[in-house]
Amino acid sequence: MTVNKTKKSLTRTHFSKELENLQTGSEIRVAGWIEDFRDIGKLGFLTLRDVTGAIQSVLFGDNLEKAKTIPRQSSILIIGTVQPTKSREFKVEVSVEDIYIYSEAIQSLPIDPTGRIESNLDNRLDSRALDLRNPKISKIFLLRSKVLKIIRDFFILNNFIEVNTPKIIGSATEGGSNLFSFDYFKRKGYLAQSPQLYKEQLVLSLDRVFEIAPYFRAENSHTVRHLNEFLSVDIEAAYIDYFDIMNVVEELVKLILKYLIESNYHTGISILGNRSITDILNSSFPRLSYEQCLKDLESMDEKINFGDDLLDSSLRKLGEKYSSFFFIVDWPLDLKPFYIHEHDENPLLSKSFDLQFGYLELVSGGTRQHDVNKIKKRLQNQDLSIESFTNHLRSFEWGMPPHSGCGLGFDRLMMVLSNLPNIREVVLYPRDTSRISP
Repeated sequence: MTVNKTKKSLTRTHFSKELENLQTGSEIRVAGWIEDFRDIGKLGFLTLRDVTGAIQSVLFGDNLEKAKTIPRQSSILIIGTVQPTKSREFKVEVSVEDIYIYSEAIQSLPIDPTGRIESNLDNRLDSRALDLRNPKISKIFLLRSKVLKIIRDFFILNNFIEVNTPKIIGSATEGGSNLFSFDYFKRKGYLAQSPQLYKEQLVLSLDRVFEIAPYFRAENSHTVRHLNEFLSVDIEAAYIDYFDIMNVVEELVKLILKYLIESNYHTGISILGNRSITDILNSSFPRLSYEQCLKDLESMDEKINFGDDLLDSSLRKLGEKYSSFFFIVDWPLDLKPFYIHEHDENPLLSKSFDLQFGYLELVSGGTRQHDVNKIKKRLQNQDLSIESFTNHLRSFEWGMPPHSGCGLGFDRLMMVLSNLPNIREVVLYPRDTSRISP
């Protein structure tokens, strides 16, 4: 088809959402893709959608004939004027003066981006860029972008310094084995699974740091809540303990919920299912000790011995009783990494916490051990090589302050905020054991 030539600018002047605020007769250029077209004889109605919403445009004569030949989902520019509409779906409409075609879509698309014909998740992920033209899907990622901004602004306001730590490392961050390895100029390199050691070192001088970055774990997991590449929000701060970090986390989560309500950003997307956000905002997150969890589980006819980890089945039972946000605190020391501080009153326990939403773990953190000799002893107790952590341990000989921190699984938080059961729904291009493209 011959592309229409026009002497007018091909740059849009407005997004579709902005047109409802313009005066009747305003000249506009709006760009997007064709979502629908209805031909009713001497006139036609074309629905143009962009990332902000949709607008109805009215066509006559040559423009109507041209519109009949353009495939749906093609990228176009509409030049016209704003006028009142009788449509109940739109507040205004556009009387079309000209149409410019940027790019035509093929006739047979791999998925229906309007969502009228359902596609399974794998097919949608294979065509993710097209999938995002479904407003229900793009809404998730607009929300994701907004929440990331809220998090970043919150930490900067509270005197945290944003940092960027290496993602290519020479040894295990936490002594774990779930590392992706590769050849690094005739040496073995690894993809970082956490910024833990770096952020601890940085509080020596920077006091409070945070990082929002992807990390990698070579776990052969096949669940709706695990990915091999994930986005983590990590914080570390000097001169505070794990109770202070829990307060920071709770304040941040509530700030996100409050903003989403006040801005009406949650309109059109189900947040937290049917749970009352107002109730969550007006009450403190429960803080349950590990030992209290064992008692709760025993009352549910599930016996867990002290020192055993809480498995998925146990957390699901606790999630039925505590269906919203709650902390599990003071875990057994042997269940935690070498850098977690032992409890003052009971050395078998640790100054640690997890934030749960029902069964789903969102955050893990605690007070860190800052005594270098005790860290070395913990490394030995966990059969880890002290030599492998030489560079890290040096910083603890330079006057390391007491410090605490945590890591928040951002993708899991998005599952909660979007009320979606599968973590792949909230990640643009998820990476798991079976997916490495697109």
